[in-house]
Amino acid sequence: MKTFAEYQIFGRVGNIAPAGSTLKVSIAADYGRKNEKGEWEGKPYWNTVTIFNENTVRWAKVNLGPGDLVHARGTIRESSYEKDGETRYGVTLAAEQFDLLCPKDRQ
Repeated sequence: MKTFAEYQIFGRVGNIAPAGSTLKVSIAADYGRKNEKGEWEGKPYWNTVTIFNENTVRWAKVNLGPGDLVHARGTIRESSYEKDGETRYGVTLAAEQFDLLCPKDRQ
């Protein structure tokens, strides 16, 4: 039986930051709701996705901008490292699919 851990995010691009040969893209998924006055209140949750594929990195650097609506899907990897005698833990959201759904300027 095959096992896996994956994620899927539909959201808006925040920061785009090169990190060595990869690209880190922060994406906000908005879990907003109406308040007691009936007004919409946004509640964004930010996740940073890492793009490893060099072709996708090149494409993203040219085609993505803050506010764009995107879809990202990939694997989740937990990592750990030692720093100052302490074990530190992190999670990598490694993008296997990354699609631009709608540029900000067309919304």
